[in-house]
Amino acid sequence: MKNFRKYFTVTSLEEKWGLYLTTTGCNRIEPADAKTYPATREHPSSHAFTWKTGRTLKEYQLVYITSGTGVFESANRPPQPVYGGTCFLLYPGMWHRYKPHENSGWTEYWIGFKGYYPDNFMKQDFFRNSGPVIELGADEEILILFHKLFDTVEEGQLGYPQVLSSILLEIMARIHSHSYYGQQHNDQEESLVLKAKFLMREAIEESTHIEDIVKELPVSYSKFRKMFKQVTGESPNQYYLNLRLKKARHLLDSTHLPVNEVAYQTGFESVFYFSRLFKKKHAISPKAYREQEKGKGAKEAR
Repeated sequence: MKNFRKYFTVTSLEEKWGLYLTTTGCNRIEPADAKTYPATREHPSSHAFTWKTGRTLKEYQLVYITSGTGVFESANRPPQPVYGGTCFLLYPGMWHRYKPHENSGWTEYWIGFKGYYPDNFMKQDFFRNSGPVIELGADEEILILFHKLFDTVEEGQLGYPQVLSSILLEIMARIHSHSYYGQQHNDQEESLVLKAKFLMREAIEESTHIEDIVKELPVSYSKFRKMFKQVTGESPNQYYLNLRLKKARHLLDSTHLPVNEVAYQTGFESVFYFSRLFKKKHAISPKAYREQEKGKGAKEAR
């Protein structure tokens, strides 16, 4: 996972829109770095805090811990353990603090937001009844939406702050569904496959082998491979490869990154290996694919 963070300059247009982001990002805190968490130099003073003093924000913030363990505490909630799959929703004016454990670290995703629109649905108690801590589990759709958010920020097209607000609404809708209806109970095999798909998506930017991902699941690789293919119709390796190639296609379409950087950001160990697999899948090289898509875009613009 590539660490990412962005703090936004808010204009009067975003304020009139009624829902706007103040910050978003993701970060992998390794166990060795948990002792000095958070790294205050990486954040503006309005968002920095220490474990000793805690923090009070002037905005809403949603934090999703996807792996690792830690602790969360707020003004109305005593210290409680946090595990991968936990989300906490922070309110303006609510004192809080949180940190990963030094023996595990954690992976965190966050969104800060403001506006009269969230003020309204928060006043309607859509989330307060469940408290600030919500157990989401490994929700792949929320992970997809976070990465869609990051991609939209990096593309930076005109009007993107309003697009971000629509993605945020999708995320909040899924979280509300979890908090209101509870988690859907899948059978054990389906749950393991869902967890594996979640882990694959989170590792999409790393040169991680599927066998290493499966080590995080309580099942042998041979058994997992069989159940994964029964549920999805694909082998784990093929599914994981297709995820990475789909991400690569998106980067070729929407960015000017050189092909070797696209390969790096999708977890391929070399640009030659990436190009060979891309051509095998799409019958065209990455460079030729980009030129082809650029040509299509030019024709549509006429």
